[in-house]
Amino acid sequence: MYLRAFLSIVLALTLCAQTPAPATQAAQTAPAGPAVAAPTYISIPLEIAVSRPAADVWKRVGKFCDIGEWLRIPCTITSGKDGEFGAVRSVAGEVLVGKTELSYTYTQTVRNDRPYNLYHGTLEARPVTATTSKIVYTLFFDNSMLADDAAREMDRARRVTQFTRALENMKILAEGGTLPPAPPRGGR
Repeated sequence: MYLRAFLSIVLALTLCAQTPAPATQAAQTAPAGPAVAAPTYISIPLEIAVSRPAADVWKRVGKFCDIGEWLRIPCTITSGKDGEFGAVRSVAGEVLVGKTELSYTYTQTVRNDRPYNLYHGTLEARPVTATTSKIVYTLFFDNSMLADDAAREMDRARRVTQFTRALENMKILAEGGTLPPAPPRGGR
């Protein structure tokens, strides 16, 4: 008797699960998701020479949340552990997706409130000699959602300025210096 009741419930749940809900007008007109139909990818490779060995540079500026110091923004690890795969930092919800002894790569997550631009960044301390190195920072993303070539160039120039300043700050810190006072927010 219990077996018959159980089987009746399972059958009823199975039939309900297979019956599709009626489509609503909103569901039919909603966008399919954050994907961009025709992406155009851009990479921005930047580097700066540092008068310190790469391992020393990496110790000073290579932790995942060190970005807070050299980019001068708040940063906390919101999930996982700093330096481990899958760690998430508060900066744009960025996730650590790759690393070597002297580098890491991160990505920004997909969000439903904006088009997905496949944003990735890689930070590396690269040895040049036994006592010198260079910091290499490469950005990669899709800029097709910007209005036109002029808007894409403005965005590129803004990022080059922002991350060049970050490289200069990393160099100062890696060489044992102290950062000058931060400029006012908004670049004024």
